[in-house]
Order: sequence, then structure tokens, then C-alpha cells
Amino acid sequence: MTRLHLVRHGPTHAKTMVGWSDLPADLSDRAAVARLSAHLPGGALVISSDLIRAVDTASAVETGRTRLPHDEALREIHFGDWELRAFAEIEAEDPVRIRAYWEQPGDVRPPNGESWNEVRTRVDTAIDRLIAAHTGRDLIIVAHFGVILTQVQRALQLDAEEAFGHRIDNLSVTELTHSTSGWKVGRINHLP
Repeated sequence: MTRLHLVRHGPTHAKTMVGWSDLPADLSDRAAVARLSAHLPGGALVISSDLIRAVDTASAVETGRTRLPHDEALREIHFGDWELRAFAEIEAEDPVRIRAYWEQPGDVRPPNGESWNEVRTRVDTAIDRLIAAHTGRDLIIVAHFGVILTQVQRALQLDAEEAFGHRIDNLSVTELTHSTSGWKVGRINHLP
């Protein structure tokens, strides 16, 4: 049995679509970071996306835990030409595509970006690799909104639209367990 503690990085305060841009996290709420670190299992391995907002959040909760190398496959959704642009701006330019992307997630992709199904495949492969390499361990995976939702979708066997109905706050923990009998879901979007 492998337990996954999926942590969303600290807030960036950006009001745009932030995917692969390397924006820092605001970790100034030291009390929230301390509560999060205390909530996570002490003997767990810590891994993060290679984007600085996840790396720095992982460093803040590491506190004596063993750290694994950052993993590019745990990056947020690649928004392509929509990156760092406001929803309203994109909607004015390409209303059909952006609405389809969020309302009917699947194969629709931003120009030069990736579709939800592509994100899901990328993240599933990374998570499967981590589980195979560290079976029976607790893994703290510090990543992004989209990354966490892919695994909620997977564990609950939801369609993409249902998965998007889940809220994933900054500095929250989503707990999933994987064993030979499949997935079990603990708390989703828990704020310690």
C-alpha cells in the first residue's frame, strides 16, 4: 500500500492562466506552512514538480524528510499560447475553444499547449513510476491544481468534467492510497 499526500503549492497571486511559467509561491503565511508540515507523515519521501512554486513549497514542508529529485512530469497544465493571459482576454479572442477546454475537458487543447487528456496521461505515468519505485511508502507530492485533479479523477473514476468540480486550494492536501486492490480516496482539499 502506497499513500499519496498531494499538496498544492503556495499561492502565486497571479490573475492569469499559470501553467509552465516559473512564478514563485508566496509562503509568507508561516503558520499555514507549519500546520501543513506537521500534518504530513514524518517518514514520507518528498517530491515536487520542477517549477519553483512547487520546489519552494516542498522545501518548506520537507523538515527532515528525504527529498527526491524534482520531476518535470509533475508540472501544471501546459497552457501554450494562453499562458499568463487572463480568461477574459482569451475568451474575447477564442471563446469557443476556451469554453470547451474548461466545460468539456478532454481532447481540446490551447494553441501550442496540451489537452486535459494529455495532462492526465503524463501525470498518470509519473505517479505510476513513483508508486513502482517506492511501493509501501508515504509520498508527499507537491504539485499543482491540474496534477492533483488528474489523480482525483483517476481514483474516483470520474469523467474530466466531474473532476473539475473539485476545489483544490493552495497549501491543501489530497490523500489517496494505492494498493493491489486499486485506489482509495481519503480527504480531498484538506486544509490543516
